[in-house]
Order: sequence, then C-alpha cells, then structure tokens
Amino acid sequence: MAAPVLALLLAGCGAGGGALSDVSLSSLNIFDSNKATQPAVAEGSTVPPDDIECPSIAIRTGAGTLSIGDTSKGSDPNVLALRYQGTIIRTARECNVTAGVMTMKVGVEGRVITGPAGGPGTVDVPLRIAIVQEGVNPKPIISKFARIPVTIVSDSDRVTFAHIESEISFPMPVPAGLIDNYVVYVGFDTMAGPQKPAPRQRAKPAPKPRQS
Repeated sequence: MAAPVLALLLAGCGAGGGALSDVSLSSLNIFDSNKATQPAVAEGSTVPPDDIECPSIAIRTGAGTLSIGDTSKGSDPNVLALRYQGTIIRTARECNVTAGVMTMKVGVEGRVITGPAGGPGTVDVPLRIAIVQEGVNPKPIISKFARIPVTIVSDSDRVTFAHIESEISFPMPVPAGLIDNYVVYVGFDTMAGPQKPAPRQRAKPAPKPRQS
C-alpha cells in the first residue's frame, strides 16, 4: 500500500471511521501537512498564527503490537498458540484552529496477520487515541477509544485496516505556544472492554400482613 493512501483517506473522510474502499480520494497529502490550517491564536497569546503547529503524533511505547492467542490453557499464550497479531504501520493527522479551539482529524492504518493457531474469523481491534500535554506532570487532554472489526478470510491472511477519528477538539492552551508540548498517542488498548451492565436489583417482597 502506497504511503499517501491514509493521507488521501483522511482528506476524503467524514465523521467516524472508514474503509479504504468507502471514501473518495483527494489530492491533499496530510503526511506533508504539519501546520494547523486557518489558525486563530487564543486570546491572551503572543504567539504568531504561523507558529501554531499541529501536535506531533506517536505510537505509545508498548502499544504498537496486538497479540491475540488461545488463552484456554493460560493467560499468556505461547507463540504456537498465537491466533492473530496486529501492528500499527502508519499514522496521520490534520488540524484546524477556529475561535481558540483546535479540531483534529487523526488516522491510523494497521495490519492484522494470522498466527499458527489462527484462521478465518473476525478480530475486534481495540484502538486508543489520546492527546497528552507532556511536561514534568503530564496532563491528559482528551481520549478516544474505538473497536475496529477486521475480517480474516483464510487460514493464512494479512489484512490492512484503517480508522479515522474526526471528532477530536479541545481549547487551545494559553499561551498558544504550549501546543508544542501536546502529543497525540495512538496504540492498542487491550484493557478497555465493554461496560458491564449494572446488576438488576431484585424487588423486595411485600411485607406479609400481621395476623391478629
């Protein structure tokens, strides 16, 4: 897959995620677009608009690989029990600043391959996109989680997936130069799971009438 594919995908995408065949292509190359478009400096800032940069993007350490194995014989499957392995192979982002609010569109492209114990089926890829203001005391800004279904059609398969998160927005820091400390982290989040419904409370039986 050519390097600009995800960039073109991001440019033609609407809200939410999308597959490569679901969107129209555009000539915009986000991989070469590092600066925010239509910048508006937050009130009280002395940073010129041209100096406002789109936050850098990085794969979080230890979260760039996803291993799914047969856990019937233990919580840590060995290599031969590996069913699927996912990797993140490319990222992209696009920024727009309006009225002191930055809106980001982040794209992640990855790949799932079958392992020795794998086969046809559907894999739910758990993906986390988080923006952090780095510093002595890192500050979380916003976090988005998505599950991307990936269909494996054969015993030996290699499937590419793509996800676009376009609903990311947050106030620009004051002064605006602090945006240089913002980092977009992407990675697999195996700890995130569906929320369990609250247990039903049994209705208390009505008290029996006293017998005189």
